[in-house]
Amino acid sequence: MSKRARRSAPTAGPARPTVSVCRGCCCGTAKIPGLDPTAHLRRLRQALDGTATVRGTGCLDACERANIIVVQPSAEGRRQGGRPVWLGLVSSADITTRIEHGGPGLADTPDVLDIYAFRTSRRVQAELHDE
Repeated sequence: MSKRARRSAPTAGPARPTVSVCRGCCCGTAKIPGLDPTAHLRRLRQALDGTATVRGTGCLDACERANIIVVQPSAEGRRQGGRPVWLGLVSSADITTRIEHGGPGLADTPDVLDIYAFRTSRRVQAELHDE
């Protein structure tokens, strides 16, 4: 099955938020002191199992903010006005509470995450959506 066919295949159950975890040149390496990138991704997958789709992705081109996580809203969240939220410097922030309550558009952002949020260029955002 081609990548295009896999992407367009319908998914069972309700639409869920997608959490993209950068595994690129900085985020996915030992460059971040005290962070095991493999364990970090595994913990997110375990914490959000059944709540969100968690995937590793290539470099998101905002290396000065490594570790980067992008929380994309579910279809319902997007209908409610939710947009992708880019979080940088994430190593111990608890993003799971917001996602468990529906993600962008459906749940308020916890105050602690405000310090991690940032905006990136449209080009970088488009590349994330093209994967």
